[in-house]
Amino acid sequence: MSTLDYLKITILCENAVGNLAGMGEHGFAVYIETDQGDYLFDTGSGLGITYNARIFKKDLARIKKLFLSHGHYDHTGGIPMVLESKAPLDVYGHPAIFDEKFAITKENGKEVRRYIGMPFRRSLLEARGAMFRLGKDFQEVAQGIYLTGEIPRQTGFEKGDKKFFIESRGNFEHDDIPDDQALVFKTKKGVVVLLGCAHAGVINTLWHVSKKLGNETFYGLLGGTHLGLLEEDQVNATIEVLKEVHIQAIGVSHCTGLTTAFRLMNEFGDRCFYASVGNVFEVAD
Repeated sequence: MSTLDYLKITILCENAVGNLAGMGEHGFAVYIETDQGDYLFDTGSGLGITYNARIFKKDLARIKKLFLSHGHYDHTGGIPMVLESKAPLDVYGHPAIFDEKFAITKENGKEVRRYIGMPFRRSLLEARGAMFRLGKDFQEVAQGIYLTGEIPRQTGFEKGDKKFFIESRGNFEHDDIPDDQALVFKTKKGVVVLLGCAHAGVINTLWHVSKKLGNETFYGLLGGTHLGLLEEDQVNATIEVLKEVHIQAIGVSHCTGLTTAFRLMNEFGDRCFYASVGNVFEVAD
């Protein structure tokens, strides 16, 4: 299997700004630089992708491919803005990214339904230059770079978020978000896993990657973990397994939430950091 000689990850969109420049938003997007070329992982909700790319001197016209972690608005809302800089553009994702996704909650005793799926129709995005490459399988998308595809739910404690649903012909069914996937980099220091929201579960994701790549050493884990929105028993179990994995760098973002992020930093010390807008993670010889 191919190994990257160089990897640089810059957080372009995230809930918080940890730099003297940049714009925060509810969303996630990452600019990726490697010796194989530049790529983009997610696009945020559409507010900051172009602005922050300019602020941090990341040229969206240089990206070779766009990878989507899943079909929620806060990861796909910036696709049209990206296409203004680079089109045509190969866009990788799971077929379920186009599902009609909703969050259904109770507020003041009343049921509230909120659409949280992709804000733009596939036909519109294709008209603007998106060339969707949809699949469910683990695949090498460039030398040393892999997309997990659909992640099997194996752990007993990663139960997901019960408020997510899919609407089809007026009926609502629970959405376990099969489109959730991660981007994986094989470097000389070990495997780096980039998460969107880890709806499939952080540990399920790591186990899937380990199985596909042959029990490689994990060097880095970055991105949204959704742990800030889940039950405490799942958070506790996830932390215990992460301690056994011995990942050298853990950069949490977005749906991890600040409270859970602070706990992770307390548990893992200098190995853990909050990956906010402008934060850079680099792996080189």
